[in-house]
Amino acid sequence: MTADSWSTHTLGLGPGTVTKRFRPGSDAQSEREWRALTLLDVHAPGLAPAPRHADLAADEPTVVMSRLPGGPLRGQRLDERRLDALASAVSEVYEAVPAHVLDEVPVRPGHRRYLTDRIRAWAPRARPRVGPEVGRAMDGGLEWLAGAGLEGAVPPAVRPVFGPGDGNLANYLWDGSRVRIVDFEESGRSDRPLELAEITEHVAAWVDEPLDVEGFLGRFDLDAAERPLLLETRRLLALVWLFLLSFDDPGHPRNPPGTVERQAARLTRLLA
Repeated sequence: MTADSWSTHTLGLGPGTVTKRFRPGSDAQSEREWRALTLLDVHAPGLAPAPRHADLAADEPTVVMSRLPGGPLRGQRLDERRLDALASAVSEVYEAVPAHVLDEVPVRPGHRRYLTDRIRAWAPRARPRVGPEVGRAMDGGLEWLAGAGLEGAVPPAVRPVFGPGDGNLANYLWDGSRVRIVDFEESGRSDRPLELAEITEHVAAWVDEPLDVEGFLGRFDLDAAERPLLLETRRLLALVWLFLLSFDDPGHPRNPPGTVERQAARLTRLLA
């Protein structure tokens, strides 16, 4: 079993199955996981683990699923073959759920309004404890956010899609020929700009082997409503990550030294 203080669950790995056991109080996460696995098993079989069984009413809800081949893309060099496969997998999951079914799927957590509210709640606690470089980036991000108008969950002009809700490249498994996706506890009805920004701005996309962001995004044919929203959402997610990284415990860091300063520079470039 594996877990850490940031995780909502532990994993039990069997020869052909994975058991995901959620912590008490994680009912919503387990329900979203099970909903996603069952939907994708019908509409995109093979893209995600197949659902086996679940006990969502237990004190520690469990979801049992098939075990997929391959290793996480996080930390791998994402050459053209891997980029093609990653873009193909995320395109497939976005398009998998038919519109009439997607209408019944709740909006994913971590939408723009929620993230905007979280940043504004974090700012009074985080801003006094950071250095000048990070502080300037935070101030620039907060000034931008005040006029960004990102309080809506899913903008009406943007076509909704099914979104995994987590951009960590560790959740994308490469088996040498294709990419499959795991971890759907934050999934729900979303849109492509939000989901793509989740991937490109996640710390996993650059702290180890960097993702070719322009090469990756260039594989998607975004429309006139999605293109400007993608840039604004990338800025929002970059600001979220600047705050999250500023909370890293210096005594027990989760990331290499200087990561928050690198994130400050990334945000500053996006705001420019």
